[in-house]
Amino acid sequence: MTHAPHTDGGGFLKQPKAVWAVAFAAVVSFMGLGLVDPILPAIAGDLHASPSQVELLFTSYFAVTGVAMLVTSAVASRIGPKRTLLCGLALIVLFSGLAGASDSIGAIVGLRAGWGLGNALFIATALSVIIGSASGGVAGAVMLYEAALGLGISVGPLLGGELGGISWRGPFFGVAVLMTIGFVAIAVLLGRTPAPAARERVSVLDPLRALRHREVRGSALTSAFYNFGFFTLLAYTPFPLRLGVHQLGYVFFGWGLMLAIFAVFVAPAISRRIGDVNGLLITLAVFAALLAVMGATHASQTTLIVAVIAAGTLLGIVNTLMTQLVMESAPVPRPVASASYSFVRFCGGAIAPFVAGKLAEHVSAGAPFYLGAVMTAGAVGVLWAYRRAFAPAASTAEPVATGTGAAPMIVAVGGPSAVEVSALAVPLARARGAAVRVLHVTETDVLVGEDVADRDSDEEARALLDACVAELGISGVAVAGEIVRSVGSHADVAERILRRAAEIGAGAIVLGPDSHDTALAGHVAARIVGQAPTHVIVLNPRAGALGRPLARA
Repeated sequence: MTHAPHTDGGGFLKQPKAVWAVAFAAVVSFMGLGLVDPILPAIAGDLHASPSQVELLFTSYFAVTGVAMLVTSAVASRIGPKRTLLCGLALIVLFSGLAGASDSIGAIVGLRAGWGLGNALFIATALSVIIGSASGGVAGAVMLYEAALGLGISVGPLLGGELGGISWRGPFFGVAVLMTIGFVAIAVLLGRTPAPAARERVSVLDPLRALRHREVRGSALTSAFYNFGFFTLLAYTPFPLRLGVHQLGYVFFGWGLMLAIFAVFVAPAISRRIGDVNGLLITLAVFAALLAVMGATHASQTTLIVAVIAAGTLLGIVNTLMTQLVMESAPVPRPVASASYSFVRFCGGAIAPFVAGKLAEHVSAGAPFYLGAVMTAGAVGVLWAYRRAFAPAASTAEPVATGTGAAPMIVAVGGPSAVEVSALAVPLARARGAAVRVLHVTETDVLVGEDVADRDSDEEARALLDACVAELGISGVAVAGEIVRSVGSHADVAERILRRAAEIGAGAIVLGPDSHDTALAGHVAARIVGQAPTHVIVLNPRAGALGRPLARA
């Protein structure tokens, strides 16, 4: 098990000023997702634009954001995080301000694309900067980032509605002003962040190469089909709702609030209970059915309002589970996997708003919802076809038979004491006459959407695993090792260990303390002891020899 180093003296609210500056800018950046929703009908009316033309505000924004995901990691790895943040903010200020001053729908669509580029540069870097600057360790930083994201998604439509009540130009100018404040705050409060070493630089081709792997390709294609339905609901629904600017802001505020709550609190529970793939299959199927109902009842304003808010609960679950799926299964570094996945899903879904507008103009008001339902059902089919690619991570070696028939023993390791724990497990393995499976669970924090934060690098995890396997191997113990990726809460670490123990029929589970964070290690151990159907032994290297093991039959 691997945890981030703990930094004393800070909590969730006791953060450096630089962290609050980045968090504030993150809230404003996330507002951009739904900010223009309430003003779409107003823009169409004032600029004499058709629904399909107005929908291009979403198409250009999401398309450029998706393509930009191929280059954001490469840019940040060359000019450093702070400069990348400032470049992104500067672009958002420039293009949002120009969009507010424009008098043609074509100009706004083009400027909205520039806004998407700035947003991609900012969002791709904000998480790592917050983690690097926050006090209280990674957990507090991630909580702060999740709070910023949820606040931005939910408040965006509300602010858009209030400012849009004055003029449809208001939301654009409002973002420009708020992002200018964020730019100044980050420039002044955030210290210099040097560019990474040359060996750490990422190529723009790495995300494209990642699509050769079934795990990345399957999750990306699933999300592309699903995002067609997602963006149809987000960009098209304001037209058939036939509400005023303020009322649209309130409706989509409810949508964003439900999305944030279910993404943070409900999705992890579903993942632990039935797994990511099963959870996605069920939720996507329900979302497809909801879109079909919206198509059949589009004439009922009340039904559409309820459906939009209800959709927020489903979208929150899907967004989180999809991110977990690609992060758990991807055989490439997580930043590369995230960029590859985001590129396909944004580009695939970007065409939905424009197509929805055309269907409404030439077929019927319900046709966009029906097409969204069909495409979302397609996501279910793609996920089912690729389901075997999302199996647990393969081990580094085949199980080794001992000749005694004894069930294998799992040794879960992490932290500076990992090799010592492996050495202490040698006499236990010999006494049981059992082969040993060394299990190193690496943790990745998942945020709403596609953002992730690795607790340790793939290279560090592999080096630690190899050292532990070597320590047991030189003692004559039959040993194999594997890395299992855990995405989400610390409780998920225990679930991953228990799941692997059940899959290989382990006769005992050996745990060691992680000196980085004793409280977290104790929580994981207590959960395993309480749920394991076999012996659980906790070893403490500081006690010498075997210490006093804790076991449960």
